[in-house]
Amino acid sequence: MIGKVLANVLRFLLLVLLQALVLDHLDLANGWLVPYLYVLFLLMLPFELPDWAQLLVGFFAGMVMDLFSSTPGMHTSACVLMAFLRIWMLRLLRPRDGYDHTRSPTIADMGIAWWITFAAVLVFVHHLWLFFVEIYRFNDFGATLLRASLSAVFTLALCMLVQTLFTRASRSR
Repeated sequence: MIGKVLANVLRFLLLVLLQALVLDHLDLANGWLVPYLYVLFLLMLPFELPDWAQLLVGFFAGMVMDLFSSTPGMHTSACVLMAFLRIWMLRLLRPRDGYDHTRSPTIADMGIAWWITFAAVLVFVHHLWLFFVEIYRFNDFGATLLRASLSAVFTLALCMLVQTLFTRASRSR
């Protein structure tokens, strides 16, 4: 139990620092590709985490990102929405026998099809919410939808890359 908590705290710190110090300063395709890799932390939270704790962790993660990004409430609201939908997605995608609590919501443990279904919905909703809150209007709906979609695909690709790299590193030990 302590090992899972420590691993998640370390994952959170690494992803937030990578996001704040590197990814937030990238200008890819004139702002059309905005990677938010820190959402991988929310995607990889343990199955057995209670619903209230998922919402609280989402709130805390969003607050930390807002502090680093000087975006009061934007990341917080997007992360709380993502945490709320994560609860429903886990229920929707639950295997017949329930989740094995020795496993985690990763590609290595749940398979690529399950993970992409799970992560794509959550990341897309997170990005869509974040970008619409950022511009605070629906005038450029098509452009914002395209930006959210492209950024979500890019974020998903980065999440898959990170999981692949760290899964191989842990298996080789």
